[in-house]
Amino acid sequence: MIRLTLYTTLGCHLCHQLEALLARLCAGEHRLERIEISEDDALMERYGIRIPVLADAEGQELDRGFEASRLAAWLAERGWLDETAWEALQRELAGEDEPREAPGAVMRGGRRYLG
Repeated sequence: MIRLTLYTTLGCHLCHQLEALLARLCAGEHRLERIEISEDDALMERYGIRIPVLADAEGQELDRGFEASRLAAWLAERGWLDETAWEALQRELAGEDEPREAPGAVMRGGRRYLG
């Protein structure tokens, strides 16, 4: 199992984005430990303007992992990248593949409504 640490804080939308990308792109089963930085002055000093920061078990850190290409490269360096998922995401980001709609989903005014 891949063990990762996410330095985060409450309400961090970029952290949520990183977690969603990680769930999609990580090839193996992973365990994510979330560290709340706002409760520790030293962590706030170190990570306050860098979050989300993802770290592997050896302490190698990734800043700005919410950027898909950065996260994919970091995972690939470790042999943890799901290449098929990455290729599909790249096609989606390029507008080549439309994201699949949930059955019964309807788009109105740019919003998706489930029927």
